[in-house]
Amino acid sequence: MADQLQTRILSHLKSDRYRPAKPRGLARELDLHHEESYHAFRDALRELMHEGRVVLGAAGTVLLPSQQQARDEFTGTYRHNRRGFGFVVPTDSTAHEDLYIPEGNNAGAITGDVVRAKIESRGQRDGKTIYSGRITEILQRSQKKFVGSLAKVGGDWVVLPDGNTLTEVILTPDAASRHIKPGTKVVVELTQYPEKGLRPVGVITEVLGQQGDKDVDLRGVIVQFNLPGPFPDEVLANARESIDHFDPERERATRLDMTDAVVCTIDPPDAKDYDDAISLRQRPDTGYWELGVHIADVSFFVPAGSALDEEARKRGNSAYFPGHVIPMLPEILSNGVCSLQEGVPRLCKSVFITYDDDAKPISAKFANTIIHSKKRLRYIEAQAIIDKAAEIPHPDGNKRIGDYPADVVDLLGQMNDLAKRLHKRRLAQGQLTLDLPSMSLVLDEEGRVVDAVPEDESFTHTLIEMFMVEANEAVARLLDSLKVPFLRRVHPEPEERGSEKLRTFVSVAGFKLPKDLDRKAIQQLLASVKGKPEAFAINLAVLRSLTRAEYSPEVLGHYALASEHYCHYTSPIRRYADLTVHRLLDAYFAARTAAGGDTGKKRRKVVLDDVPSHDEMVEIGRHISFTERRAEDAERELRQVKLLELMSKHVGEEFTGVVTGITNFGVFVQIQTYLLDGLIRYENLMDDWWDVDAAAGSIRGQRTGQKITIGDVCRVIVARVDTARRELDLSITEVLGRGARPGAPTPSGDGGGKKKHAKQGGGGRGGGGGGGGKAKHPVQQGPRGGGRQGGGR
Repeated sequence: MADQLQTRILSHLKSDRYRPAKPRGLARELDLHHEESYHAFRDALRELMHEGRVVLGAAGTVLLPSQQQARDEFTGTYRHNRRGFGFVVPTDSTAHEDLYIPEGNNAGAITGDVVRAKIESRGQRDGKTIYSGRITEILQRSQKKFVGSLAKVGGDWVVLPDGNTLTEVILTPDAASRHIKPGTKVVVELTQYPEKGLRPVGVITEVLGQQGDKDVDLRGVIVQFNLPGPFPDEVLANARESIDHFDPERERATRLDMTDAVVCTIDPPDAKDYDDAISLRQRPDTGYWELGVHIADVSFFVPAGSALDEEARKRGNSAYFPGHVIPMLPEILSNGVCSLQEGVPRLCKSVFITYDDDAKPISAKFANTIIHSKKRLRYIEAQAIIDKAAEIPHPDGNKRIGDYPADVVDLLGQMNDLAKRLHKRRLAQGQLTLDLPSMSLVLDEEGRVVDAVPEDESFTHTLIEMFMVEANEAVARLLDSLKVPFLRRVHPEPEERGSEKLRTFVSVAGFKLPKDLDRKAIQQLLASVKGKPEAFAINLAVLRSLTRAEYSPEVLGHYALASEHYCHYTSPIRRYADLTVHRLLDAYFAARTAAGGDTGKKRRKVVLDDVPSHDEMVEIGRHISFTERRAEDAERELRQVKLLELMSKHVGEEFTGVVTGITNFGVFVQIQTYLLDGLIRYENLMDDWWDVDAAAGSIRGQRTGQKITIGDVCRVIVARVDTARRELDLSITEVLGRGARPGAPTPSGDGGGKKKHAKQGGGGRGGGGGGGGKAKHPVQQGPRGGGRQGGGR
């Protein structure tokens, strides 16, 4: 038995499809992760390691000895620091830690370039391996166009690039003949990269306008992140053809007719693309409740392989900015026939899930349907109806419950009851829920931020989210049972390094976590700090300990949702992953009919034909995971720019903040009014020398004994703002400790107020990213595009 297991392990490691995994992950891939088989697997693996036939890589992954040697040279993405050094982040996140590239060893790479790098030395620091090396080849340039401000320096026309991708000035000799004023925002295309000691050179391809002009920031971010522009004519023509062929009456004859059912949508007040609707009925045969989740049938309008489909795949997803959307599909589809608008027939793909008395799913049915939404509701409006409020907020003026159809009011009450039972069940299963603040930006007519308000936290957000998660799971279970490759939404277990950092931080904060960290332990930790001053810091630390969710056909499960099988099905208007799932449902419906599912005859086995291969799904998953990250980064960048522009009007004013990061060069503080991070360097911090414990998230003053830790509330002054460099420097005036309320108003009331002298800071990076580094979110574009339930949905 042991020999057979060893042979099976070695064969899997040698296969082309093997991607380095930790022992638990390898056991899962071999279907040996269950309790009755894992011990035998572990013994076989240990014997192979003892014999030297397999080794553990730097990240604890299982490798053949030859694979470990080959991994001294690898591909990855370069991240440059303006001080000259940089890091290469391995494409394969299981390979090892990021590779440190000393100054002069980057071969002219700039941030975002895909490079080949070689490890040249290894060392130890704080118990972990530190790698140092050099870039041997630039495989792919990430960016050719840059946005910046035109300037004349020493007689040369140059562009000072925005952001931190390229930190050197770009020579632009053509500017001399363009009659453009210094300070103008322009787009420059590089003709020479900064390699082999040469300075970057480029030509100006577009003049955007002056900093602060309407849409200049937006257009700059679109160029910076290479986001798509207008749809090509061929794509728009495809979309119009799809609309011309849409005949609801013809489709009614081939679909389950739900037009008489009570169905409603619940969305944000400014939504235009309604891609999900809900129905709920008590089954007469069992008395159990049947939830209907009806999703816009985008696959009907977007034929596979068409120009419309290729463009949607290329875009990967919609990108949402304050006051602007870059849609995945032309708006005549996304805001038109695909949107489940009130009072009109719309085509859907529907899942009907029946629940027992414990809110556990006991059966699920799937169908192509046609619906007729009875009411378009907004989150706050729906919550007020559920709460039986005397006045119901509505854009056209407050209403009363009597103004709404009685069956819609009844439906909302039933939905509320079921959602609460589902929420209770999912928490019992181990789903993680983080409690972190979120803000909505308020813009004026010129697109400038004038205020930030807390986002609505009505339970109706959780209600819809619960239903979307349940539908996504039901579809994933179906596709898994059919043994077809499909794009799963996977969220791996936390890496040991992240868990250890969390354990250390929690210990310093006065709490304990077990050695074997699981979801229940994290749930108990979050519950123990709920409502306490430490809650923000602990929730933030948990957030940073989690891995990032992505799209992949691999069976990895979804850690934060405590889900074995999970996919995205509920938002095909704005996510290509969901569209691929809808097409598999079409293949299932066709195979089910062919197998006798609709004839009353004895059913044959349902087998799906002509579906994408595993390798095709891997490639699509890799691409749309990239486009998702790109959109998130762009959205975060524009939000940051707009907030920094606002903060430039508040230099010298005092705000309440919370310490969100401790590094070896300074302390990051998040201004709570706007959820914007700024930096205080140690040389500018309260006239003291500081002992730094970055792992524990704390510092202590040698002279004063003052201790500052992540989660401490403090008062800060805005010292300097550099919007182009995305920098916000702060100065701490008072540390209030964790006993203070983070959201407490400043003495001036709304965050602004009496100006105070602020010592000039140095080079802090502003932003909402938790200390200027890459924040890992447990929620990444969830079923409705956000929220704080679970993780990385």
